[in-house]
Amino acid sequence: MEVREILKSLREKNNLTQEQLAEDVMVTRQAVSRWESGETQPNTDTLKLLSKKFGVSINTLLGSPRQLICQCCGMPLNEDSLISREPDGSCNEDYCKWCYTDGKFAYTSKDVLLDYLTTHIPNPENLTKEERRIQFDGLLSQLKYWN
Repeated sequence: MEVREILKSLREKNNLTQEQLAEDVMVTRQAVSRWESGETQPNTDTLKLLSKKFGVSINTLLGSPRQLICQCCGMPLNEDSLISREPDGSCNEDYCKWCYTDGKFAYTSKDVLLDYLTTHIPNPENLTKEERRIQFDGLLSQLKYWN
């Protein structure tokens, strides 16, 4: 779906008029109309307000143009329900809801996360715990949180 279709769908799903949505995100009704016609798109600050208003990620508002992954554990964030939230309710597209909640990180160190992963993630290749730990450490080391 295109941005214009997504915005209109979310507005209608939430039983809002263009005027009501405009008021909620501090723009004119004409701006909302131009978004929904595809003439323009919301700016970055307005996308943040829309994201918070509708409880969806900016990535979703933009038609999911990029694949998001948690920058702590590496889990794909392919649904908005998996994306973490800030204390104000806004989406934090960098982390999953298990690694980052209400402004706090769940894992105090990479070792704590590695312990969790080696214990709870399936092991179809029957690797030893140490082999799995090395494998997971290599993956985690590529993520923003651990650099």
